[in-house]
Amino acid sequence: MIELYDTTLRDGTQGEGVNLTAADKLRITAMLDEFGINIIEGGWPGSNPKDADYFRQVRQMSLKQARISAFGSTCRPKLQPAEDENIQALMESEAQIATIFGKAWTRHVTEVLRTDLDNNLRLVEQSVAYLRAAGRRVIFDAEHFFDGYHADRQYALRVLKAAVAGGAETVVLCDTNGGTMPWVIESIVSDVCGQVECRIGIHTHNDGGCAVANSLAAVRGGATHIQGTMNGVGERCGNANLCTIIPNLKLKCGLPVLSEKKLAAITGLSRAVSEVCNLAPERRAPYVGRSAFAHKGGVHVAALQRDPGSYEHVEPGSVGNGTRILVSDLSGRGNLKFKAGQFGLDWASPEANQELLVRVKELENRGFSFEAAEGSLELMMRRKHEEYRPYFELIDFMVVVEHRAGRGHLAEANVKVRVQDRIYHTVAEGVGPVGALDIALRKSLVSVYPRIGDFRLVDYKVRILDNEAATNAMTRVLVTSSDGEASWSTVGASQNIIEASWQALSDSFEYALIRIYGENAVAEAVAESA
Repeated sequence: MIELYDTTLRDGTQGEGVNLTAADKLRITAMLDEFGINIIEGGWPGSNPKDADYFRQVRQMSLKQARISAFGSTCRPKLQPAEDENIQALMESEAQIATIFGKAWTRHVTEVLRTDLDNNLRLVEQSVAYLRAAGRRVIFDAEHFFDGYHADRQYALRVLKAAVAGGAETVVLCDTNGGTMPWVIESIVSDVCGQVECRIGIHTHNDGGCAVANSLAAVRGGATHIQGTMNGVGERCGNANLCTIIPNLKLKCGLPVLSEKKLAAITGLSRAVSEVCNLAPERRAPYVGRSAFAHKGGVHVAALQRDPGSYEHVEPGSVGNGTRILVSDLSGRGNLKFKAGQFGLDWASPEANQELLVRVKELENRGFSFEAAEGSLELMMRRKHEEYRPYFELIDFMVVVEHRAGRGHLAEANVKVRVQDRIYHTVAEGVGPVGALDIALRKSLVSVYPRIGDFRLVDYKVRILDNEAATNAMTRVLVTSSDGEASWSTVGASQNIIEASWQALSDSFEYALIRIYGENAVAEAVAESA
């Protein structure tokens, strides 16, 4: 039976840009427990007050099945375990499991720890034995094990056997520098399994880009305890990514690590942990990434419509993800047909759809991108239907940005739009030109569409597409808006950044009005305002 060990809360927080409060750690603990992780490493109680606080609070949690582990090291070279502050901190944490690391590489014993090889064996065995005598389950992490094995195989194995002699239930082989290759991992793990009589674990880092492959190779070699982090966060290039390892173990290796229901929650877990860590989810992450089952090429999409499994290695729903069809200059009619169905639109005439496909490719060539701006894509599709009536039409706009004495910088927008047979003309000031346009357009439309305040702009991104062109460069603007329940993105592109912003902004307004009032409800909305 595979044992899943998560070290996001300790090793993961050693990654650049990953910072968690004690409250954050408790939230993630609850998520990991609900998901089905067997052991959750909460932190190093001897290293900082925050981790000590976490262990005080986690005792009050009613976990369903997970066990909490506290991390630390063997005692220092000149001390006995009872005299070592870090060992005592492990005791005071009251965690059911103590995970301690020790040196398995002769170079680290003599050059880093600055002691002799026999004393290092004493540190390992006595530290484990002391914690076992106090009623703790003990996991021993053999730091730099694979480098140590290459330097002196017999000594590296003696370190493991010292831990077992002390009472360790699991010894974990750590690829601490992250540079070992999968076939080497499998061979060494297989050798260790024949030499050491206890559960063998694996802990890998991703410095060679092989952390997941190395973990799977270790399982092939006989390891049954897998350590990693959610989304692969961790020091340097990160730890082994459990969000990739777990689906591979279940779906590719056929190992009963989790139930199908639990596995289907892994995409949601991945994104929730990213949110708590204040990190943007990795779009291209296997299984759980937003792009993991995204298809752009027309040939691919046509095949998927005939056979859903033809371009997907697993069923997306098995990991809680879903198929996404993207529209771009690489698209075919199948992409547009799929998106029309997704948007709940009738598939227009072949002629209209061919025109739409040509239009999409033309706009993409000019700098538009509809992959992340499906609001604009849906509007283009709606506009191809003869019965569609826009909520408003631009007559003209003007934006002035100036510096006034005593007031500093000022942006003022002048917007004139037509709704049916009426013209609305307003002026507004804003912090910047786009903010002023946003306010002015709202003022123009609020008397006709009173619920215009039900949504707001939440993100505004600008990308320069050809830097060499300097101020003549084509600029793409992506606007994201939300009504509190859903969000949508729209796009504009022009050599004039204000024009590009208007395109994206006005699309966002029109899309929002469709959500609020429904398609083809323009007349009713006008009547309501009257």
